[in-house]
Amino acid sequence: MTATADRTADIASDTAGLSFQDTLQVLSEASVHQHFDAFLDIAWDSPEFEMIPNDVRWVLPEIDALGQTEWYKSLSVERQIEVGQYRLSNIMKVGLQFEQVLIGGVMSHLIGMGNNRPEFRYSTHEVTEECHHTQMFQEAVNRIGVDVQGGPKWFVKVAPFLCLAGGPLTNIFFIGILAGEEPIDYLQKSVLRSGHDLHPIVTRVMQIHVAEEARHIGFAHAYLVERSKDYGPVQRAALSLVYPIVMRVLCDVIMKPTRQMQKDLDIPKHVMREVYWKSPESKKLLRDTFGDVRMLADELGLMNPVSRRLWRLLGIAGPSSRFRSEPKSAAV
Repeated sequence: MTATADRTADIASDTAGLSFQDTLQVLSEASVHQHFDAFLDIAWDSPEFEMIPNDVRWVLPEIDALGQTEWYKSLSVERQIEVGQYRLSNIMKVGLQFEQVLIGGVMSHLIGMGNNRPEFRYSTHEVTEECHHTQMFQEAVNRIGVDVQGGPKWFVKVAPFLCLAGGPLTNIFFIGILAGEEPIDYLQKSVLRSGHDLHPIVTRVMQIHVAEEARHIGFAHAYLVERSKDYGPVQRAALSLVYPIVMRVLCDVIMKPTRQMQKDLDIPKHVMREVYWKSPESKKLLRDTFGDVRMLADELGLMNPVSRRLWRLLGIAGPSSRFRSEPKSAAV
């Protein structure tokens, strides 16, 4: 994880203080020289990736909101492994679905773009990488062998229409991109930093995803900052309210077990109420997940007295990050 974290920091420092065009050039060059292929950079058929019965490396880490509950810890090891496989598979399936929406939306955004636009080149680099991510996530789910649905049914049904927002509702679409990328990126980094002994399939998928998402999140940040220069007062006020709502809704899609998952795993309702998001630990997790996006909201001028109240109401208010991917304190 150290090398991945260092690379994330390098990308942030490489683009600090650059113009939007120069930032895109740096990101594009990075995509050329450091990229991953789902079937070249993961040794799917190596012995260490084999699925073996009762492998304790599928037990959820305590950094996971569900994994830290007394309900989960009280289960037999065999049952903890089953729940862990389902939970980790479903997170990857949701990630795959978000990537599909991103790909469709970005292509909708680019279809009418003129020539000699630097964002065209970088956006297509990103879409190429996201296609590899969808292959990577799906292959991992297939290998684990749990038939998961991913996001809730309503999200799967509206996803094709969300792709269309990439054209006429570009600002909201890019906010949605961050709402999908930031929670899963934060969760994966937290798991990798914890040092928990995970199955190599999960570890390798997370390492690759975190490494490339650093560029993707950096682009979304830079794009929204560039677009914010043209916000009028009414548009800025409207986006200040849309921004936290989109973040909060899509966070639940990624991090909260669906009704189908609750049914399949027989998760008690009182556990769901406590974990999402009533306990002090889960409240802190929710706040910490959005440190980077609060920092961006400050930069975009989207923090005002009304929107700050909305952030607090949604349970995602808190200090903004001082820099991208700043590790959060363990204290509740």
